[in-house]
Amino acid sequence: MQALVDYQKSERINGTVYDMSPANTNHIRIQRNLSGIIWSFLRGKRCDVFTEIGVDFDEDNYFIPDLVVVCDPNKITHRGINGAPDFVVEVLSTSTRKRDIDIKKQTYERFGVKEYWIINPKDESIEVYILKNGKYELDNVYHNLSEEDWDELDEDEKAQQQLSLKISLYSDLEIPVKDIFEI
Repeated sequence: MQALVDYQKSERINGTVYDMSPANTNHIRIQRNLSGIIWSFLRGKRCDVFTEIGVDFDEDNYFIPDLVVVCDPNKITHRGINGAPDFVVEVLSTSTRKRDIDIKKQTYERFGVKEYWIINPKDESIEVYILKNGKYELDNVYHNLSEEDWDELDEDEKAQQQLSLKISLYSDLEIPVKDIFEI
């Protein structure tokens, strides 16, 4: 039992080490839901999905993202990922919010992560950033609408809502937003 108490998870961001707190249950559910959807889709394909795996970008940057997809098998080692994943997801928490939105996003961009999602559990939204010409562009923000919110929309507003999203790596993988936030 002492080994569990002593377990520490930390990241190195621009040379500074940050200890990480355990995620709450909602955070873990979101991570599980999304990884399950992606894992089912990727079975038998070249890319692989991982959660809570160490990603070593360089000597100053070692991250443990909530979810990554890696398509280059040479980057996958027995200790983690060596180099930039193709796709990264961070689920915001109170303690990591600023780093995920600012510093880590800049680092993912600099190292060439093709797509970056920031999932906000509180407002049930997903910001999708796509790397274009070496810079992230906000592709879209998706929201999980409650039945009550949906009922308040008129027909034109309903027609404009995007209730599912895709990972740019796979245009045939369509993920309903509600499935990501399902409890």
